[in-house]
Amino acid sequence: MPLYALIGRDKEDGLQYRLDHRPAHLEHMARLDAEGRIRYGGPLLNESGKMAGSLIVIEAENLASAQATFADDPYVIHGIFENCQILETTPIFPRGN
Repeated sequence: MPLYALIGRDKEDGLQYRLDHRPAHLEHMARLDAEGRIRYGGPLLNESGKMAGSLIVIEAENLASAQATFADDPYVIHGIFENCQILETTPIFPRGN
């Protein structure tokens, strides 16, 4: 199944807003994980080591399906990201995948 990456960068000074919505975001991610659709998920960190964005890679049938999945994420719903991209990707490393 194809892989799609969400690369989202938080709004300036948005850490508290991110933290406010983090429990709902983690619930959304847990559902995707239980379905076996997440290949990677984690925060992007700034130079101070604080969360400043997200990188999430999921399996989806097509771009429209990936967009719909990411649209249900509380971080997207509540406008945590200043900008957000959803791109198809393909694994090269680690070998054997």
